Amino acid sequence: MALARARRESGFNYWPGFVDALSTLVLSIVFLLSVFLVVQFFLSQEVTGKDKALEQLTAKIAQLNDLLSLEKLGKLNLDDQVSQLRAGLASAETERDRIKGLYEGLAGAGSDAAGRANQLNKALDSEKQVSSRALAQIEVLTQQISALRRQLAALEEALDASEKRDKESQSKIADLGQRLNVALAQRVQELSRYRSEFFGRLRAILGNRPDIRIVGDRFVFQSEVFFDTGQAQLLPEGRAELDKLAAALTDLDQQIPREIGWVLRVDGHTDVRPIASPLFKSNWELSSARAISVVQYLISLGVPAQRLVAAGFAEFQPLDMAATEDAYKRNRRIELKLTER
Repeated sequence: MALARARRESGFNYWPGFVDALSTLVLSIVFLLSVFLVVQFFLSQEVTGKDKALEQLTAKIAQLNDLLSLEKLGKLNLDDQVSQLRAGLASAETERDRIKGLYEGLAGAGSDAAGRANQLNKALDSEKQVSSRALAQIEVLTQQISALRRQLAALEEALDASEKRDKESQSKIADLGQRLNVALAQRVQELSRYRSEFFGRLRAILGNRPDIRIVGDRFVFQSEVFFDTGQAQLLPEGRAELDKLAAALTDLDQQIPREIGWVLRVDGHTDVRPIASPLFKSNWELSSARAISVVQYLISLGVPAQRLVAAGFAEFQPLDMAATEDAYKRNRRIELKLTER
């Protein structure tokens, strides 16, 4: 015991710190559980509120359906009541005629017959009152049926008018579509005619040079006509060719009607080999810069800027897929295309 006491006196007692840490952990867990329960409570309240709102909407829809069903059932009941009242009226009139005949037959039968006649008169008056009430009810029901029929007629007229307006709108839309297609076709035909004239004029101006070709609806210039390798600055011989092109474009802009939105698209293309130049990080930048150089020079010669478009395609639109120098040369090009805006 003396040894244990000595150990307790000489060593450090960890137990209070352990108890404090455990208490803190328990309090943290209790706090987290409380927060979770509060959040769960609010979430359940929110979900319950939405469920109640959904139930109310469902109940209103069901109520409206019930009212519609009751309205239809009421109309059927009114029709049945009218039929029953008319049948009762016909029966009452038959009974009245029968009593009236009996009364006339007993008119000369003496004092006993007179008493019987009075009873018959009372019965006849009672039947008349019943018939009058039945006629009044029939009149009310007839008015209600007439009102329902007027409402149905008004609904049918509104539906017919809506269908008529819809048909007229569809007809107008179809007519506008046809007119638009005709106008677009005319614009395309006019632009095709001017494109043919423009290509013919360029062919005559540029001559039969091997480095300038026509591919479909485009003029294709080899890049070497305008630029040195890896450069986007126009060469003097390239500017000379663009001078001819600018003159043709200026004449064309004066001939084509203003309502035709034509543009000359200048497309820059490179070959598939990566560029090794400090000026351009990629073939995208090189092809775009070359197209922009051509457009800027044409603008300086008086071609309207709104009639020009510059686009760079890098190496992703090749004319020749082969991995040869001739294929690379064909793919390095500037294309001119007269098209719509």
